[in-house]
Amino acid sequence: MVSSSLAGADAAFQEALRRDDPAELYDRAPCGYLSTTPDGVIVRVNATFLAWTGHRREDLVGRGRFVDLLSVGGRIYHETHYAPMLRLQGAAREIALEIVCADGRRLPVLVNSVLDHDSDGAPSVVRTAVFDATERRRYEQEVLAAKRRAEESEARAVQLAQTLQQTLIPPTPPHIPGLDVAAAYRPAGDGRHVGGDFYDVFQVSTDDWVVALGDVQGKGAEAAVVTALARYTVRAASVDHDSPSEVLRTLDHVLHSSETDRFCTAVLVRVRRSEGTWRATVACGGHPLPLLRRAGRSPVRVGEHGALLGVLPHARFTDTEVALKPGDALVLFTDGVTEARRPGQFYGIERLLAVVDEHRAAAAEVTDAILADVMTFQSGDARDDIAVVTVAVH
Repeated sequence: MVSSSLAGADAAFQEALRRDDPAELYDRAPCGYLSTTPDGVIVRVNATFLAWTGHRREDLVGRGRFVDLLSVGGRIYHETHYAPMLRLQGAAREIALEIVCADGRRLPVLVNSVLDHDSDGAPSVVRTAVFDATERRRYEQEVLAAKRRAEESEARAVQLAQTLQQTLIPPTPPHIPGLDVAAAYRPAGDGRHVGGDFYDVFQVSTDDWVVALGDVQGKGAEAAVVTALARYTVRAASVDHDSPSEVLRTLDHVLHSSETDRFCTAVLVRVRRSEGTWRATVACGGHPLPLLRRAGRSPVRVGEHGALLGVLPHARFTDTEVALKPGDALVLFTDGVTEARRPGQFYGIERLLAVVDEHRAAAAEVTDAILADVMTFQSGDARDDIAVVTVAVH
């Protein structure tokens, strides 16, 4: 109804232009015109406004007030913003309001008003131009709906990422009689994306445990798929193979056989107790070597570097066995620790060695101290995922 009325008003306006008739130019303009007294009583209104709203001229001129034509919210805005702005500045531009039509419809409009004064400087008349904003309002609503859908989609993606991450990172390490185990994980940035770091601590048999820590290239859903593949391959292979190097060899073969171009790094430690003594066997595949801190001695790196997993054919991995005595500890970490950076500086292995050497209490204290120091070094902004696992002998 409004669009057909607008088309008719445009035709009448064009005809008025050809005849150069000022009265018709006003009455048939392609926008609504109203004139009101300073207190809002309508004294003049053009035909375009009446056609849009369905109101009759005799019901408005000298009887109605402009504010009474507005929706409830518009009336409040008129009294709190629109009218004070007119009084103080003499003009109000592009004010979005809704006019209630004669049949109850609400017509979205943009309003421009000016307050004229008489020769004595007293307010005399408010002249208002009203523009139909139906299409603009529809566009704005579509934009808001699209924004809302995008926010909801992002929220679902974040929830999915967090759920996936929880399946890849155990909530708490298991209790192992004779050992003190602690782990920490901190995702990069705001944690909205699934990271590639993972760790696992699981039992193979009595007094026989495996500690795994790995890092899959990249982030997101595809990295999560490879992370899950790596984690569960390590679990399955550890049942069939005693040595961590054979487990890494199996994982390397699986990654080569899978349909992914992502590689992985990992460090495996198999911890066994025999006749009251714990022994650890360490194997690395492209991963930072773990730290061995013995009671009363400075920590050192332990193990031998191996190839990246899923990259080179015929990769080789080596087992390194160490005895663990009471007070000894192994610290496993991802490169999000040593490669943490701030302008002009990397965190580095030497700083990590110093933190591990300084904290010699429970495994949780060591792990928490490393995470806190790395985050402080980066001013609280983790640029890469961080994972740390500490295994100490009671």
